[in-house]
Amino acid sequence: MAAVDTTFPVCATCAVEHAERVDVCRICDDERQWVPADGQVWTTLAELAGSGREARVYEMEPDLHGIVTVPGVGIGQTAVLVRTPAGNLLWDPIGYLDDALVERVRALGDVVAIAASHPHMFGVQVEWSRALGGPPVLVNEADADWVARPDPAIVTWTGRRDIAPGLALLQIGGHFPGSAVVHWAAGAGGKGVLLAGDTIMACPDRTSVSFQRSFPNRIPLSGAVVDRVAKAVDGLEYDRLYSNFGNQVPTDAHDVVRRSADRYIAWVRGDYDHLT
Repeated sequence: MAAVDTTFPVCATCAVEHAERVDVCRICDDERQWVPADGQVWTTLAELAGSGREARVYEMEPDLHGIVTVPGVGIGQTAVLVRTPAGNLLWDPIGYLDDALVERVRALGDVVAIAASHPHMFGVQVEWSRALGGPPVLVNEADADWVARPDPAIVTWTGRRDIAPGLALLQIGGHFPGSAVVHWAAGAGGKGVLLAGDTIMACPDRTSVSFQRSFPNRIPLSGAVVDRVAKAVDGLEYDRLYSNFGNQVPTDAHDVVRRSADRYIAWVRGDYDHLT
């Protein structure tokens, strides 16, 4: 296993790794994200480690672990490690790692693939791969141009990519053209889990979800796109849904997605304008 490189530039706002510093992070300089009012800020893993970040790994349910830093780094997503007998998937990798965190992840089994739901969640995905022995970093072909630190470990895919028996990546679009989810058939006690990133965002009430082109900038998707996204997961069996900040729909998630999509479509169509 390679020693962690702590010197390459990381965007402080989104925590996505870069091969070199540029005037502005392209991922942040986009209508779906944002650049700080004072301008672009860069950091490194060495600086983040020196700032007192504490990495935590915790069990979300059997064979599913969350990985976070406290305080958060960048957007502050929760990375998820899915364990299967055929190897593990690291999903939505955070923009931080150190030797101790790598050892904790390795102790949970071999990581056979790393993937992100969309470019905002790339984190330090290449560095994670190097530290974990070189598993492929799966980047959807539609979003490959957003990669800011090219590496031979990056492998593009489209449509569907099976990681292990009962564990698959599916491209459903919406937030980004390549936005993806993970279907884990063995999750939720065999009822199935959908790891949805913010392609399908679990709401605070835990009984609904939402869909957006940009969550921070409040840019909606059309009703037609939301219907397409909901239909893309309709054929999957799952009872629980996790988004990428520890938020979830703990049960009945399959029906929740469809009901929420129908509610969204009705609002943007104007069905409820009389209530406004």
